[in-house]
Amino acid sequence: MSATRIMKLITGIAEAVLAIPFLGGLIILSNAWTPLIIMLVLHILTLVLAVRVQGPTPGSIVGIVASALGWIPFIGWMLHAAAAILLLLEVFSSRLQRRL
Repeated sequence: MSATRIMKLITGIAEAVLAIPFLGGLIILSNAWTPLIIMLVLHILTLVLAVRVQGPTPGSIVGIVASALGWIPFIGWMLHAAAAILLLLEVFSSRLQRRL
């Protein structure tokens, strides 16, 4: 598994956890918004890796937006969910395409 796919898997799972109603908000608020900063850095790193291998980038871009706007209650939740779905689709759809 490539570094890009590993980073997309890690960030996708982390975004999915942050998208869980109340739990994600509790994690973010109890840690003084530090998870949003950590996720921003991880999404930027993932984006750089994806660009280097000319892979899909929408999941990382939505993740960057989610990290920047994650402090807004309902918008943050929707963006975290969208980023998680896109990132995990990018990981698993490329695996399915290789098998074909």
